[in-house]
Amino acid sequence: MLSSSQSYRLQYQHQSIRELVNGLTGEQLHHPVNPGKWSVHQNIAHLYSYQPVFLSRIKRIIQENEPAFERHVADTDPAFLEAAERPTGELVAQLGKEREEITAYLLSMEDKLLERVGLHPKYGRLTVVQWLEFFLLHEAHHLFTIFMLTSGLRTMQVPEITTFTK
Repeated sequence: MLSSSQSYRLQYQHQSIRELVNGLTGEQLHHPVNPGKWSVHQNIAHLYSYQPVFLSRIKRIIQENEPAFERHVADTDPAFLEAAERPTGELVAQLGKEREEITAYLLSMEDKLLERVGLHPKYGRLTVVQWLEFFLLHEAHHLFTIFMLTSGLRTMQVPEITTFTK
C-alpha cells in the first residue's frame, strides 16, 4: 500500500511548478542562471519527459520478473531534447495531465503488485513503492533547483537603486 505521504505527493507535488515560475517571462525561464547548468525551463522539460520513462518502468516491473534498467541520461534522451523546444506553459499543462494517468495507475494498483521488484543500476532491488519514492524525491530535487533558480532570476530583475547627492 502507498503511504498517505506518497499518495499526496504523487497527486500534488508537481503543482508547485506553477507557483515557482509565476510572474517570470519565457526569456527568464530559458536563461541559464548558472552557466553550464540547466535553466528553469530545462528542469521542467526534464520533469515532463521523465514521467513517461517512470511509468514505462513501473509497467515493465508489473509485467516482467525483476527487470533491470539502465541509468536514464536526460541530456541524450530524444524526448527531453524535444520537450526542451516546447513552450514552458505547454509542458507544465501536459505534465499535469500525464501525472493524472500515473496517479490513477498507481493508486488503483493491488498491494501485491506494489511489492514487485525492478533493478535500479545504482540502488539495486527496488519495489514499486520504492521506485515511486525515488521518483518523488527526484522530482522534489528538481523543484528545489527550480526554486533556487527562480529566486536568482527574481533577484536579477530587481532594478538597481541609484542615489544622487548634491
